Amino acid sequence: MERITRMGPDVLIRSDHIRRSVQVGSRIKKGDTVEVIAGDDLGLRGAVQRVLPKEGRAIVTGVNTAKKHQRPVRAGRAQVQPGIIEFEAPIHISDVMLVCPRCNQRTHVGFARREDGRKVRQCKQCGEAID
Repeated sequence: MERITRMGPDVLIRSDHIRRSVQVGSRIKKGDTVEVIAGDDLGLRGAVQRVLPKEGRAIVTGVNTAKKHQRPVRAGRAQVQPGIIEFEAPIHISDVMLVCPRCNQRTHVGFARREDGRKVRQCKQCGEAID
């Protein structure tokens, strides 16, 4: 049975046409080493500083660096230093692959259940648990 959703005063959309947000952050976590597989920084490796699951992006050390021209801004008593600031911009999760800490190769991530019932990430190359 399909459900009709009202998206505005004159817009009705069927439930199977509504785009759902996908949780993508579980395969790559903070602290993981990843390798860039697409874009200008192709082949670079870095550690994940932060994962942004709602945007489907991650911030990786030394990858996708951007420059920002900062004006001097007064923040209370202190003043923010002006100049050109370099920072790591978020990169899309599909443009990076996890590097297995055991076999040191970039790999797809699978999931396996342990004897105690815990779900762990697993390297598809060597079969070892990542967590």
